[in-house]
Amino acid sequence: MYIQDMNILIINGPNLNLLGRREPAIYGAHSFDDYFTGLKAQMQTIRLEYFQSNHEGALLDKLHEAGFTADGIVLNAGALTHTSIALADAISAIPAPVVEVHISNVHARESFRHHSYIAAVCEGSIVGLGLEGYRLAVEWLSRRHHKASKLEG
Repeated sequence: MYIQDMNILIINGPNLNLLGRREPAIYGAHSFDDYFTGLKAQMQTIRLEYFQSNHEGALLDKLHEAGFTADGIVLNAGALTHTSIALADAISAIPAPVVEVHISNVHARESFRHHSYIAAVCEGSIVGLGLEGYRLAVEWLSRRHHKASKLEG
């Protein structure tokens, strides 16, 4: 069940604008824009928005902007996952629940990718399931919101 009038923001970090062209053996052959169009068609009752930036400051600004109004945020911080304490602090500062997503299995890759600065402040993490990790994160946020709404009502 998907909740109507939910607003979920998907944020992608550095180099994810190159999906479909960048290392297709790892990240797949589909652009995120194509995937996002299909995801929106699947989940018509949820207002999905998408933002991508290669700049840490822009990601921070977007978290600050949306983090007080969105019902949930799906974040693939890319390589900033492994370096940015500032992103972790921004997630901690906002009330919107955040789910960390990675297309590849970061634990099966280079050792520097095994640590996430944001995992501890996210509601959960989905890694290694390709682009479908985004759908799973949106579905989980929808169910979470539905449960919270029932408790409030």
